[in-house]
Amino acid sequence: MLVHLQGPWTPLLGRLTLQQIPFHVPILVVTFIVVAILAAMVLAATTYFGKWGYLWREWLTTVDHKKIGVMYILLGLVMLLRGFADALMIRTQQAMAVGPGSPGEMGAVHGYLTPFHLGQIFTAHGLIMVVFAATPLLVGLMNIIVPLQIGARDMAYPYLNALGLWLTTAGAALVMMSLFVGNFAHGGWYGFVPYFELPYSPGVGVDYWMWTFQLSAIGTSLGSINLIATIVKMRAPGMTWMRMPMFTWASLSTNLIALTSFPVLMVALALLGLDRYVGTHFYTAGMGGNLMLYNDLFWVWGHPEVYFLILPAFGIMSEIIPTFSEKTLFGYVTMVIASFAIGGVSWGVWLHHFFTMAAAPSVNSFYSVTTMLVGIPTGVKVFNWVFTMYRGRVRYELPMLWALLALFLLLVGGMTGMMNAFASNDYMWHNGLFVVAHFHMMVLVIAASIFGAVEYWFPKVFGFKLEQKWGKWFFWFMIIGTGWTFVPMFFLGFAGMTRRLDYIPYTQWSPYLHIMLVGMVFYVVAVLFFVAHLYVSLRDRVKNRVGADAWGTGRSLEWMTHSPVPAYNYAFIPHVNVLDEWAWRKENGLTELHPGDYEGIHMPKNTGVPLFLGMLFMGLGFALIWRIWWLALLCVALIVALIIIRSFDRDTDMTIPAHTVEQVESGARDETSVAMPTAGVRGGTVIAHSILQSGTSGISGSTTSTSPSLAPMDR
Repeated sequence: MLVHLQGPWTPLLGRLTLQQIPFHVPILVVTFIVVAILAAMVLAATTYFGKWGYLWREWLTTVDHKKIGVMYILLGLVMLLRGFADALMIRTQQAMAVGPGSPGEMGAVHGYLTPFHLGQIFTAHGLIMVVFAATPLLVGLMNIIVPLQIGARDMAYPYLNALGLWLTTAGAALVMMSLFVGNFAHGGWYGFVPYFELPYSPGVGVDYWMWTFQLSAIGTSLGSINLIATIVKMRAPGMTWMRMPMFTWASLSTNLIALTSFPVLMVALALLGLDRYVGTHFYTAGMGGNLMLYNDLFWVWGHPEVYFLILPAFGIMSEIIPTFSEKTLFGYVTMVIASFAIGGVSWGVWLHHFFTMAAAPSVNSFYSVTTMLVGIPTGVKVFNWVFTMYRGRVRYELPMLWALLALFLLLVGGMTGMMNAFASNDYMWHNGLFVVAHFHMMVLVIAASIFGAVEYWFPKVFGFKLEQKWGKWFFWFMIIGTGWTFVPMFFLGFAGMTRRLDYIPYTQWSPYLHIMLVGMVFYVVAVLFFVAHLYVSLRDRVKNRVGADAWGTGRSLEWMTHSPVPAYNYAFIPHVNVLDEWAWRKENGLTELHPGDYEGIHMPKNTGVPLFLGMLFMGLGFALIWRIWWLALLCVALIVALIIIRSFDRDTDMTIPAHTVEQVESGARDETSVAMPTAGVRGGTVIAHSILQSGTSGISGSTTSTSPSLAPMDR
């Protein structure tokens, strides 16, 4: 039986009334006007240039892993901008609301944000940055690069891949919707129980938070199944486990974490939903529940999630550093072991998030030790990266600069993490800004790695390099902003300042808060440089065209195929002979070989079903948030019907004709033949397995090799 709700409810609109639109909040009104104008401009431009058909055919209905990856990254960048805007408002409010004499604006006693509004911003900032910015950015990179690195033509389950994207997008859309319809949760991004229970949070904010989280968790779980299956079953012939690139290893480890941790989060949220909707008491201590159950379930997901984010960043660094050091990665086997050691230890550290809950000393000691154990495999990685650069021909191009910044931030974040690992220290700065600064150091490791990956693999996806001058301005202003923002935060943490304060009573903290605000100004300028970086790169894309090996010293398999990558990735599946396959082929003069004939390529067809399912799940989430039961039942019925209809569809595949493949291959070679990098190596596309021994280039379009087993795509 559904619980009784405070406030009005109607059968048609549930809890939704005109009073739920925040007309009285000037910031939100201005934001809505700006968003509406931008949306109208985008819609008008799309209509004016006649691009609706192109968007539908090439993007909205695509199952191509590369385009899905690009859309994940675009989603992540949009949400990153939203999360950054929240951070800017937090820093501005805290710099203004210092001391009893600080003035108030727009209804606030101090500063310009009321405590309720600031609480929503804090909650949304944390959720967005972790779940809807960093996660889509990394999942997008894994979607694009992993199939290319293992010699596959697509993901194992292309349809499921698209569905994961649109479910994540549905969750992000609900977060954005909460700006203008109702409000968001205001108790912290990870939720406080019993504060998030219905008697203490009767509004829709917690429901927005819960259903956005749930949709994202489902989408990420589907993506993890897909990536694991792709890596395990679709590697090219000859690519044994110990010939996989490090980014693929990192992706495998991180998705094993996702597959085993996100379902725990879904259970935690489902139990909270039952408490709020049905009236159960899983987390209500006075009614037989246990509020610590939620904390345990959430952080059993929450801390492995940190390693879910950091491991792909480590994989990115392990690709960029060898390329720009012109050396193979030092200690490859130990790097693989370290990746899985980090993933394994990640399950034994979650209790350090509540050292102060009065657990027994033996419990705190155990989790303190396991937390410090993470430093061992991480240290192995750091030393291996340094030894890779040692006596290498290091080139300080933009991807390498980002990788070095990530390495430096990792050292800072790692050392402060070791300090947090001591339970005795945590009693002093629990819930303080020192912990916040440490966590942001680790998040910035991820951010720096992502920006490095975008610079590094952008030419592979789009066929031209990003412009360097504006990119370096962006890089340096990001460094300056990081220093000015987070070094004072460490000092304030030592001084005892806690997080989520809407008013700062101690005026002696004011200089540090203003320095942090200056750092945010540098970040704003960095964002402008990033926009200029993208604009100039698009404007000069013809001048910056590149060939297959965009940087001239690529080592793994993705640098073997054309830039931009064709829809089918490889004209036929290559045979892998060694770890750094592309570097090996360059050393042995196998870069200019092409097949004598081609065969048709079997590929999945586009479908709009994942998009429609994503829209229906968004409608279901909105209906459940506002208790519009008829709309919720309608969405469920349509979801079930659409899934059943899809199950009867047998026309889900197509074959790209051999002559089309030959035209694409010939055209790609002709277009990029004059744009190959000159770094002492030859570019081009190479497809042979036994060519080194036979000396002939008359290779058939199908995979022919002496390997006893073929990848599933070849069968």
